[in-house]
Amino acid sequence: MLRANYHQHTTFCDGRDSAEDMVRAAVARRFEHVGFSGHMDPDIHMDWPAYVAEVTRLRAAYANKVDVLLGVELDAVYDPACCPGAEYVIGSAHFMPGHVPGSIDTSAEQTQDICDELYGGDWYAMARDYFALQANRWQAGDCTFIGHFDLVTRFNDQTHALDELDPRYLSPAKEAMEVLAAHGIPFEINCGAVNRGRKSELYPRRELLRHLHDVGGQIVISADAHQAELIDGCFSLAVATAMECDFTHTNILVHEQDGSVGWRQLALDTL
Repeated sequence: MLRANYHQHTTFCDGRDSAEDMVRAAVARRFEHVGFSGHMDPDIHMDWPAYVAEVTRLRAAYANKVDVLLGVELDAVYDPACCPGAEYVIGSAHFMPGHVPGSIDTSAEQTQDICDELYGGDWYAMARDYFALQANRWQAGDCTFIGHFDLVTRFNDQTHALDELDPRYLSPAKEAMEVLAAHGIPFEINCGAVNRGRKSELYPRRELLRHLHDVGGQIVISADAHQAELIDGCFSLAVATAMECDFTHTNILVHEQDGSVGWRQLALDTL
């Protein structure tokens, strides 16, 4: 079993449970590492000093039980200066350039409005710009790993606005993936939409995950939990899917002896 999660949200942003509730859930599941990744974006802007203080307190309080890491989920249109001292950054895209505020994962109706306003209803043009935003933003080295890479499909199981196997969709996604993988940035296999019953496919979908493997990319598995009981939601599915796409290991973040945070690898067939 994978005993680490780095993507989770608390009452500091849009999560249901407190930060301590999340740590207690991690301890109950015998986790070895648990990372906090509160949102910093135009819609959800945490009280950063209070968040840092609480995560720091929890790290000390639970030091003998679990390794607690201080992270952030930073949106691609937001300034990294808003989160000084973050030990890791999930680079995500919830917004389209030219339409802030207005998240693409709030509702199907809002996302369609954004597509209509900016792209005349052309979903493939919007998807192309969405992936270009991530490739252009994160290759500069502002993030530790890429979060829910294909979030632009958040409502596609219901709306079918995009054919996710169409080259007009897959080609720009693969091109962006290649750019980021070449810079050594791992991609998150994000379980959030599946573990909350919102999508049938993990992010990234299998075709993209296979391409990531083929271009030498790396993965990290995260629950994207917004409540304590889902901190390991769909981990077994993520491990199985990664192995199906020929990955042999996943990556985890750990505190080293000098206090820095670094990557380690876990063989998938041991989880």
